Amino acid sequence: MGMQPSDLTLAHDRAGSGEPLVLVHPLGADRGVWAPVMDRLAARHDVIAMDMPGFGESPELPEDVPATAHGIATEIAATLDSLGVGRAHVAGISLGGWVALEFAKSDRCLSVTGLCAAGFWARPLGPRPEASRGAAKALVGLLRPLLQSEDGRRLALRGVIAHPERVPPADAYRLVRAYAASPGFARANAEMRKTLFSGLEDIRVPVTLAWADRDRLVSPPRSVPQGVHTVRLRDCGHVPTWDSPDQVAAAILQTTAAARPVSSGA
Repeated sequence: MGMQPSDLTLAHDRAGSGEPLVLVHPLGADRGVWAPVMDRLAARHDVIAMDMPGFGESPELPEDVPATAHGIATEIAATLDSLGVGRAHVAGISLGGWVALEFAKSDRCLSVTGLCAAGFWARPLGPRPEASRGAAKALVGLLRPLLQSEDGRRLALRGVIAHPERVPPADAYRLVRAYAASPGFARANAEMRKTLFSGLEDIRVPVTLAWADRDRLVSPPRSVPQGVHTVRLRDCGHVPTWDSPDQVAAAILQTTAAARPVSSGA
């Protein structure tokens, strides 16, 4: 993929059978965000939900490897090599969507679904103080009892999820803890804010961009190249898997179904 990977193997959950499907979580989360849709996707695919470097149970990238979307996609490809997986479908949320689109520029991608994908802003976002993350880090140990209640989950998660009450308390705590404590957050966030995604017109496999109508963090681009399929996720926030597992799974599975079947030797 144009960059030498490190020697990391990314932590992952794997389920199902069929053509491989890689799932990439958003910034400040981990592979647990895919739990609501894993069974739906595993009915059709060999699903591999990965933790990006420095998130969840994955080790951090070495300092000399940039934590860009392209760099993370390179690490995903290397982990697929270690698993004996050749070509794969890929889907991601937010920064994970950007990573998925970078992976889709390679010759080993079968299809790509970007859910509320980052990188389509008009200009680089530039640096931003992480005050809210610092507060979360200071308070994370106190949040577990708060997240037991629906009101507590609404308070903590309303910025990224349209219906926080649908998130089980344990999943809510995992999400907040990942945001507060992931060692890879600062580097990945800084790299994400430096630039834009480019090259959508160069992707030669089926592409779906799905946008949530209650997303407070990203907006769809004004235009996309011909052939890129656009989907609206109704009554969903930036991380839509708990808001509507059915819509998320449908967007991904419709995209994978549009791809040319992989040969048994791929």
